[in-house]
Amino acid sequence: MTEQEDKDLTKRRFYKAEQEAGFAEQQPDTIQTEHPAYQLAFRDTDFLLRDELRPVRFQLELLKPEMLLEEANIGSTLVMYGSARIPSPDKAEALVQAAATDYQKKVAGRLADKAKYYDEARKLARLASSCAIVEKGMRQFVVCSGGGPSIMEAANRGAADVGAESLGLNIVLPHEQAPNRFVTPRLSFQFHYFALRKMHFLLRARAVAVFPGGFGTFDEFFELLTLIQTGKMKPIPILLYGREFWERVIDFEALAEEGTINPADLDLFRWCETAEEGWEHISKFYGLDCG
Repeated sequence: MTEQEDKDLTKRRFYKAEQEAGFAEQQPDTIQTEHPAYQLAFRDTDFLLRDELRPVRFQLELLKPEMLLEEANIGSTLVMYGSARIPSPDKAEALVQAAATDYQKKVAGRLADKAKYYDEARKLARLASSCAIVEKGMRQFVVCSGGGPSIMEAANRGAADVGAESLGLNIVLPHEQAPNRFVTPRLSFQFHYFALRKMHFLLRARAVAVFPGGFGTFDEFFELLTLIQTGKMKPIPILLYGREFWERVIDFEALAEEGTINPADLDLFRWCETAEEGWEHISKFYGLDCG
């Protein structure tokens, strides 16, 4: 820094953390400097992974995606939930053929029957991405999935079909898994905490499409319904795909008849079967004109 720069009132008076880290790497090797206790706290992974640092890790998982999404000008998202097991149409037959027992064949057949929702999820993502809505310099209805296979892959693939970016919010699991190949690399995030991942799903969500799924999809869908039902979140379009599936596994009407929810709560979501009717509902809700 020159003498004139030293007098500049806008110049930093402290080194950035990355510069300080560089200085630390140049220190002489001694028994003190080589001990873990001497490491800079923010460079000490073992320290950051201690149980006592959980609140700090919460904050980091909230901040990192938030900052990168802001830098990418992501204003809002179209979130798409759904099974990691439903095959794409081109793999449906192979799934059935691979089944060995009668039970496996029955299950494989049911999954294959739902392969049509892979196509609808892909089409819906394509429709939203094609509109390329920008408001106040921020991109709107950017497709966001859980980053995994099946319905999630279809969502990211639909955006990629029209050259658009899309998000993938993966979660660390005990078994090996990775983001699907259609997620935009700079918008591909990995979470340790389910709670923070679910928070990021909804912070920017302006519409949510829910396809047939298992425990994870149920969890995300019902939490969303609860947030809107209780007034913690303002209403947004919730598209529920696969009426035959959902009414077979959940008796929504019975919940109302039992008095555990209000009949009006059944209007929180809208039944859909095609991408076109889903996007039409979103467009009407927000008064969009995509041509």
